[in-house]
Amino acid sequence: MSASDYVARAEKVILELQKQEGKNYRNFTTSKIRNILSMVNEIYNEVMSDNNEKLSDRIQDKIMHLKVRLIYECGRERIVKKFYDKAGLDEIISSIGDSREKFVSFVRYMEALVAYHLYHGGKE
Repeated sequence: MSASDYVARAEKVILELQKQEGKNYRNFTTSKIRNILSMVNEIYNEVMSDNNEKLSDRIQDKIMHLKVRLIYECGRERIVKKFYDKAGLDEIISSIGDSREKFVSFVRYMEALVAYHLYHGGKE
């Protein structure tokens, strides 16, 4: 996913979710989306400290654990599930495999989602 693709996609996801949810969108607080980004950034920091083009089995395991944690959050909060689905996170995470490049693109997409959430009036 190129930079212009993930930026445009992130804004579209947030705007569509906001429109679809209406007043319920305020239940999707910035802290909820930041918690997701925090989990992603923990893995990202490890990936950036390793110069290999392929992700290690340990990092791949952490990415899959991230997916499980996201699924858990989806079960707890209906709005998180809608965000997860609309953003296509399941497909994106599943396609990362051992690709450092795909993981870095995923991280940037997540950052863009948080930025547009805040930009378009996401609650703290």
